[in-house]
Amino acid sequence: MSRVDVRAVLVWILVLLLLILHFVLHVGLSYGREAPDLLTLGLLIAARETRLGRATVFGLVVGLLEDAMSVLAFGANTIAMTIVAAGGSITRDLFVGDSRHFLPAYIFFGKWTRDLVHWIAVGRDVRQPFVEQVAVQGTIGALYVAAIAFVMARALGAWGDA
Repeated sequence: MSRVDVRAVLVWILVLLLLILHFVLHVGLSYGREAPDLLTLGLLIAARETRLGRATVFGLVVGLLEDAMSVLAFGANTIAMTIVAAGGSITRDLFVGDSRHFLPAYIFFGKWTRDLVHWIAVGRDVRQPFVEQVAVQGTIGALYVAAIAFVMARALGAWGDA
């Protein structure tokens, strides 16, 4: 296998591990909001590696998996994850490379956008006030996931000597 093939396989293994770890933390260990949103992190990593159509389908599947745990707002996660995956895939064409500044910003804005779209898609009876759910909790959650992505990229040597 070439170096590109090995990298692609390793990225998909990482994405799969993030998805499994997300459900272990959120469902298996019942951490809920205290656990990071590794599902969105895995989705954003996968979206950068695939074309628009595949990323969108992957976002749809991941959103359905997340919605399987949702009782009150079924479909909101699917919409949010599909839109975020499509946007993440488009960034491949807009931004070349993954610098130490781009990756945390990409993850931060991807996670925050997911929270915003989810808030819009949720019905009025279920959603919390915008400032509380999106501006405060969304920003803190996005910083949390971006910090995890930063540490993970450094640990895996994604930036070489950076």
